[in-house]
Amino acid sequence: MGMVRSKNESSLTGFILLGFSDYPQLRQFLFAVVLILYILTILGNTAIILVSRLEVKLHTPMYFFLSHLSFLDLCFTSSVIPQLLVNLWDPMRSITYGGCVAQLYVSLALGSTECVLLAVMAYDRYVAVCRPLHYTVLVHPRLCMGLTSLAWLSGVATTLIQSTLTLQLPFCGHRQVDHFICEVPVLIKLACVDTTFNEAELFVASVLFLIVPVSFILVSYGSIAHSVLRIKSAMGRKKAFGTCSSHLTVVIIFYGTIIFMYLQPAKSRSKDQGKFVSLFYTVVTPMVNPLIYTLRNKEVKGALKKVLGKILGRSFA
Repeated sequence: MGMVRSKNESSLTGFILLGFSDYPQLRQFLFAVVLILYILTILGNTAIILVSRLEVKLHTPMYFFLSHLSFLDLCFTSSVIPQLLVNLWDPMRSITYGGCVAQLYVSLALGSTECVLLAVMAYDRYVAVCRPLHYTVLVHPRLCMGLTSLAWLSGVATTLIQSTLTLQLPFCGHRQVDHFICEVPVLIKLACVDTTFNEAELFVASVLFLIVPVSFILVSYGSIAHSVLRIKSAMGRKKAFGTCSSHLTVVIIFYGTIIFMYLQPAKSRSKDQGKFVSLFYTVVTPMVNPLIYTLRNKEVKGALKKVLGKILGRSFA
């Protein structure tokens, strides 16, 4: 009877997200930085979605995928950052059990979907650079919808499995989550039973959603680099390599930090390293994506000015 009560205690009282409580001197600084980055994330990704929808010239597969990426980043950061800001401001740092469950399911589903979507976008760029004459035939609207749907469905499916298995673990009254977000690896550490099966399942899922997409992306960009080297114009090569390096920068930051969190054994992970590394894929990458993928593009800048001009013109009319 006592075991049942201790097992369910966390579900009755919720959790304490310790976050950065070991660094009280950084709380105000982190609050300001995270808030600024969150605002920039909202503005940048919203701009990308609006421009992709309203500007006819950008009704292409590339910007179709980018608008989905921006929507994912908006939702993903909104499932994490508001709670982080509250915990940085409030010394109690508490989250209800229901809030933790919702954050776990939503953030994992969106993050897993983005892993697949980035691989889809690499395929789009590969066809555009390496097989430009067949681009409209190979990357048609129906395929774009199918690949995007596959990304969303696979992200939701893995989340239902991983999160459900994690929440079935007995926490035995353990309430202190040594992180700023309810994630599978940190919740596994709270369990008071053998978690070998859960860690093995997490490892397999991480390989499928991290290592496989990364490998596909690297092969795609390897083919792109090979094609670019055959371009006779030095200016053309420089432009193409610049775009390729920008995309790879996002891939390295996003996948590298998540691999650090999800492919290490839960028991051996450094708690402080894990927290600061997690800031990159929860706060930094969603803000950087619009800058890397689109706002450096002259075509998008022109379209953004055009759309903003129309909106402002109607506001003052």
